[in-house]
Amino acid sequence: MTHTEDRNAHFEALVEPIADWATDFDHLHPTYNANAPEIWDELRNGCPVAHSPRYGGTWLPVRHEDVTTIAYDTEHFSSEDVVVKRVKPTGESRPYGGAPPITSDPPFHHHARRVLLPAFAPQKIAAMEAETRAFCHGLIDQLGSADVIDAADQYAKHIPPAVMAHMLDLPLADGEIFRDFIHTALEGIAEDQQVREAGWQKLDTYLDRRLAERSANLGDDLLSFLLTTEMGGQRLQPEHVRGTVALLLIAGIDTTWSAIGSSLWHFAKTPTDLSRLGHEPELLSTAVEEMLRAYAPVTMARTVAQDVEIGGCPMKVGDWVLLPFPAANRDPAVFDRADEVLIDREVNRHAAFGLGIHRCVGSNLARMEVRIALEVFIERFPEFELANPAAVTWSVGQVRGPRSLPIRIRSRATARATT
Repeated sequence: MTHTEDRNAHFEALVEPIADWATDFDHLHPTYNANAPEIWDELRNGCPVAHSPRYGGTWLPVRHEDVTTIAYDTEHFSSEDVVVKRVKPTGESRPYGGAPPITSDPPFHHHARRVLLPAFAPQKIAAMEAETRAFCHGLIDQLGSADVIDAADQYAKHIPPAVMAHMLDLPLADGEIFRDFIHTALEGIAEDQQVREAGWQKLDTYLDRRLAERSANLGDDLLSFLLTTEMGGQRLQPEHVRGTVALLLIAGIDTTWSAIGSSLWHFAKTPTDLSRLGHEPELLSTAVEEMLRAYAPVTMARTVAQDVEIGGCPMKVGDWVLLPFPAANRDPAVFDRADEVLIDREVNRHAAFGLGIHRCVGSNLARMEVRIALEVFIERFPEFELANPAAVTWSVGQVRGPRSLPIRIRSRATARATT
């Protein structure tokens, strides 16, 4: 059994088989992310607001109109928990939720979001570009001279943890620990409860240690900022700080890691776009936006706070609702040639960073990381292709991106063949 088959078999064994995507979908089944665009198209043309009895009842709207309506409606939908799981939120964690501000509802959300804005201001992000570029070059230097590399495992997954470690002034070596937290929170939803509890305990222990260390030795970093900044004239509560740091270490890493990997996957399987970008580097910015539209990684979730009808479907208090922003980005009612990837697309009001009050506060950071990761990779490897399309493995859960991405560096392979 190959690594791909082994990984998929593990996740598939954790959930029940899929009977029908319109009436029995499960976003934790490995088939979902591997075939998501096709599934969304099928639903959009037949059942644009799908429903599944799993996880206590879950809705999946795929039209841009419905996703937008829900994202902006903070009266009928709560953000207290944004990851669909077997245990539903009880309201006890309000107003923070587990990861403020993304798990906070108004009016607390507004103030919690404003706290983070200075740390992600454009000038702050611009100051990190040189170091990010140098890190990407360093990763490629470490790849050696192999003809085939895993662009997800050896490149994409290392970049966001390094950037976040820099912002929080945490050890670069902790990147693997961060990825363990990501698995617990986002991919391991269907794992045995004891396995999940052990993962959360590991996160709690790590946060306790790092917060205590920084409290005793404050510096000029984001972690120190969170420990000393004020909201409403008072320092942030400990659970607020802990939840925000957890958000940065989990959602702030996995989303960008996935976006970088998906972008490399696209160029590896689309030689015309790769060649064009090499000859027209001025297209990089629009290409990044198109990668974010076509391969948006993030699906958020809401719980129904008041009974409401969306798309003719009666949603009841306590139901889960998935918000697949990637599906909204492929809605032909909103985007011209929605199913095509156009790296020179000029009008591109995509929803990759969300919609409404929870639009990603770190969008400037994510754009910078994706842009530089692509720029450096293509600079160093002008020609590359999928080594084995069947060996590409996708994540499971609400963040979509390749986890295994074997790429053949054509220049190296050609050089070896001629010697």
